[in-house]
Amino acid sequence: MSNPWTTIPLDDYEKHMALEQVYQLQTLNEMMAEQWDCCPAQTVMILGIAGGNGLEHIDPKRFRAVYGVDVNAAYLNACQERHPALDGVLQTLCVDLSADLSPLPRAELLVADLLIEYIGCERFRDVAAHVKPNHISCILQIDTNSAFVSDSPYLHTFDCLDPIHRSIGEHELTQAMESLGYAKVLRMEKDLPNGKKLLRADYSF
Repeated sequence: MSNPWTTIPLDDYEKHMALEQVYQLQTLNEMMAEQWDCCPAQTVMILGIAGGNGLEHIDPKRFRAVYGVDVNAAYLNACQERHPALDGVLQTLCVDLSADLSPLPRAELLVADLLIEYIGCERFRDVAAHVKPNHISCILQIDTNSAFVSDSPYLHTFDCLDPIHRSIGEHELTQAMESLGYAKVLRMEKDLPNGKKLLRADYSF
């Protein structure tokens, strides 16, 4: 079975995420601007890069390589088109993280924002063990009483994700990272509409 993320148009995804009642595109952008400076690193890997939200905050002189990983080739093409300032630095990799991890290179910084919910903690642990970063920065969506996908005109675009979506808790993620020898070094939350939150958790080896 093909990964359902390959069927979701980028335009629908971004318009949903940017809606006033969702406001995740904007909040993620602010949080990602800080992720790039969280540790000394010359190589960074971004899992589930989608259309490249937040890449405009990357200084191309600082990083030797920025690996953008996604299962959707159209998303990766959009990344390249939108961020010409990263030419020669941004390397896109079309990889299904639930399948083969062998195409993934090593990277000093590993960023996973709203991604672990779709591959699970155990698989994310496998990815981290393969990439062997010095520092890991993750953003999770914390739900209250509302559904994971906020109500919007684009809601049913995401119905296909139901079979692969998992609720991920902070404790579960921390246990998975600690099993590889990583220690939590940062925790911060940002409030969203509808009572949701985005939680950033960073781990260092």
